[in-house]
Amino acid sequence: MRLIRTKPPLELQEFTENELPKYAILSHRWEREEVTFQEVIRSHETIKSKAGYKKIGRFCARAHQDGLEYAWIDTCCINKESSAELSEAINSMFRWYEQVEKCYAYLCDAELATVHHSSWFQRGWTLQELLAPCEVYFLASDWSDLGTRTMLCSLINEITGSIIAKRMSWASARQTTRIEDIAYCLMGIFGVNMPLLYGEGEKAFIRLQEGIMRDSDDQTLFAWENEDISKEHPSGLLARSPADFRSCSDIVPFFFSNNGTPFALTNRGIRMHLPLIRVEQGSEATTMLILECHSPELLRRSRSSHRLA
Repeated sequence: MRLIRTKPPLELQEFTENELPKYAILSHRWEREEVTFQEVIRSHETIKSKAGYKKIGRFCARAHQDGLEYAWIDTCCINKESSAELSEAINSMFRWYEQVEKCYAYLCDAELATVHHSSWFQRGWTLQELLAPCEVYFLASDWSDLGTRTMLCSLINEITGSIIAKRMSWASARQTTRIEDIAYCLMGIFGVNMPLLYGEGEKAFIRLQEGIMRDSDDQTLFAWENEDISKEHPSGLLARSPADFRSCSDIVPFFFSNNGTPFALTNRGIRMHLPLIRVEQGSEATTMLILECHSPELLRRSRSSHRLA
């Protein structure tokens, strides 16, 4: 892991996993003039005039003020020209945030009164950065304190909207620049490791779901919906993107036995043993698969409508 010394001048230092010192991390939204790894290595004086350099300086000053000698920021601590290093970093990201001493979330476009409008809450990568650390310290655009994740939990829950379908629903409204990144940014949240294959498009999210299936029997993975699916535009059992889970935040498992019925990914598809029901509507018939999960809210509404009837 490559870290920055928080005391000027700006220097990078590499550590193995078993010799890592305590460090701070900056969770932020990429802006103009970010400083890259190559620019730090070349030590060009011109980088000091970049907005990204000033961001690193303010971050390091805050971390040093809080007693930390080292810090990490994704702009310059990862050599993004190395596909192998980038893949390793993304697969390790959740762990790095999980073991951080102090995580600061810099909201470049917000103050306390406008936190709920910050674009930080809309980006795909910041979801795991919100969840992984023991605590998150939010900073306003002028680097003043906004409060911690604990202090702002009610506001954060209101903004973000935490079983698999629920976690997917958190990401449903998040955005990434590249289509594959909406899958890659969720790997740490679901404990999935997989290679990065830019150019694969929606297949990245399919691979993520296949990785989730290897370690989980949670059938809420299949409890998504997409109004665009029809006979003319069919779909498989797996969702195409987290957006398909946007209305699934309250889906919970409902086990018919002590544990969920296991299912498996095979070379022929997904194998599972669950009841099927044939529903006839006029001249058409639909076969429905009964999953071991349900929506308490829909169940409550159903019972209320029966009482009214």
